[in-house]
Amino acid sequence: MAEPRSALPDARAWAGRRVLVTGHTGFKGAWLCLWLTAMGAEVSGLSRGIPTDPALFSLARVGELVAHHEGDVRDPAAVARAVAAARPEVVLHLAAQPLVRRSFGDPAGTYATNVMGTVHVLDAVRRAPADVRAVVVATSDKCYANREWEWGYREDEPMGGADPYSSSKGAAELVVAAYRASFFSGPGAPAVATARAGNVIGGGDWGADRLLPDLFRAALDEAPLRLRNPDAVRPWQHVLSPLAGYLRLAEALADGTPGAAGGWNFGPAEDDARPVRWIAERLAALWDAPLRWEADPGPHPHEAHWLKLDSSRARARLGWAPRWDLGEALARTADWYRAHRDGADHRETTLGQIRAYGA
Repeated sequence: MAEPRSALPDARAWAGRRVLVTGHTGFKGAWLCLWLTAMGAEVSGLSRGIPTDPALFSLARVGELVAHHEGDVRDPAAVARAVAAARPEVVLHLAAQPLVRRSFGDPAGTYATNVMGTVHVLDAVRRAPADVRAVVVATSDKCYANREWEWGYREDEPMGGADPYSSSKGAAELVVAAYRASFFSGPGAPAVATARAGNVIGGGDWGADRLLPDLFRAALDEAPLRLRNPDAVRPWQHVLSPLAGYLRLAEALADGTPGAAGGWNFGPAEDDARPVRWIAERLAALWDAPLRWEADPGPHPHEAHWLKLDSSRARARLGWAPRWDLGEALARTADWYRAHRDGADHRETTLGQIRAYGA
């Protein structure tokens, strides 16, 4: 493989390029669309609606910048229509049911979205004209069979998952591998890869059952937050870090870089895998108003205690690395929510952080 390039996406590679983002109305999808359009990409999005209220997609007026296609990835006809209308050169598949706890209440819906949704996207690409050059499917660090050890999982570790969400992401990985071997291995076929990232943080996340949104909601309401698993260790990183990895990976796929089609980890440095309580304490120190939390003894559905990623392959082969460590990521996240509280323009706040990430 070629020598490592910059950890940042190459804006020249995206200017004028047609891109389809599934799940574009979500937290990560909205950040991704703002970054892509800032680089000059022609972005289309497929989502079944705006998942939260408030939402970064609405607050930053992302819908003014992209072509929106309403549809559910569980509906193969809706996916096929979006692919046909967008005629993408690159597909970034982010649409998902993203919550472990919700998967216990709706396991069938979780599998339908995360597994069959991936099937429908890949099938639409398979049947589309030869516009598509690269497909990146975002899965999760939870796709691995968790051994509750303190070492980072590597890309060749077995897939698994002890809960519906985690196993749905492991199953999506197997779907991508099967489609790649069966349909996307010949000359001229799209290059297809998966991207596995850990817990992302950043401004504009209003999802339920997620640590930072819950903390900031509690802070704004001046109420204590009850933490389910304060000692659980997770690989925390700013949302822009894995998104930069997705974009660098898509560039490598579109360029035909040997070895790019496959699974890739995009996780933080070893020192940035921290317990939940550590994150809560650091944010309390960064916030300029009371931010309190207390342990919630449960009972709660099972979640892994230890979870880390080994991202040395992406660092060595894609030249990718997080540009902000966890301390900077937390500070930037607090800055974003503070700007939100104070009535700042959400699009400019978010684009300003994208520019700062590339500085």
